[in-house]
This record gives sequence, structure tokens and C-alpha cells, in this order.
Amino acid sequence: MTQQSDIAPPSGRKKRLSIYLDPNLSHRLADHAGRREQSRSMIAEAAIASFLSPDADERREAALAKRLDRIDRNIQRLERDIGIANEAFAIFIRAWLTSTASLPEVAQASARAKGGERYDRFLEALGRRLANGPRLRQEVPEDCR
Repeated sequence: MTQQSDIAPPSGRKKRLSIYLDPNLSHRLADHAGRREQSRSMIAEAAIASFLSPDADERREAALAKRLDRIDRNIQRLERDIGIANEAFAIFIRAWLTSTASLPEVAQASARAKGGERYDRFLEALGRRLANGPRLRQEVPEDCR
């Protein structure tokens, strides 16, 4: 909320304006002014002038466009990574289905138990790789992406 001071300034002088700031914003303003060795009033005046300038909308639009471009690049990277993962998974499933014979009924129970153990080891290995190891996308050459 703003309020204008009742004290009339001499003509040609700047007008006094009292404003209320959030404590965090006030602290940031004081820190910024201290680093620049300028008054808080000067910093606030420059910020308000910048905000109200005719090209402020253009600057905001440029900043927004820059952020949107970054988001678009991130989405493209995610699409590429998901595509790589899908293809790798499809190749694995096709190879597994082609090379794995069906088990007779008597062997299926022990195979399920063994499969559960192997799956647990797989999850442990996956956890280690995600925590420490290189990602698949880092192993795929950039020109293939």
C-alpha cells in the first residue's frame, strides 16, 4: 500500500513517497543497495522506473520467451531420452522373447522363485547405477540423439 506524504516538496525536487514492503523484500532491497553502495531510495526509484517504462512489457516478454525456450529444450531432451529408453526396452523384449523357451509346468514354480531373486538383484543394480553410474543417454553418441 502506498501513501503520499503531506509535506509538499519545493518545485523541481523529487516527491516523497512512503511505501510498505514485505520484510523479506525490504531486507533484499537493503542488501542490494549496500552491495551497490547506493541508497535504497535510488534503487527503488530505478526499479519503479524500469517497471513503468514503455519497454518493460517487451523486457518481460523477452524474459518469458527465454524461459519458454529453455522449457522447450528440456521437453525435447526428455522426449529424446524416453525414445531411447523405449527403443532399448523394445529391443530387449524382442530378444528375450525370441531366445527364451517356454518352461514345462513342473519347472515354472522354481523359475518364478529364481526370477524374483534375480529381479531383486536387478533393482539393486539399477539403484546403484542411478545413484553413481553414467546414464544411458550419456553413453549414446550425441549425433544419434
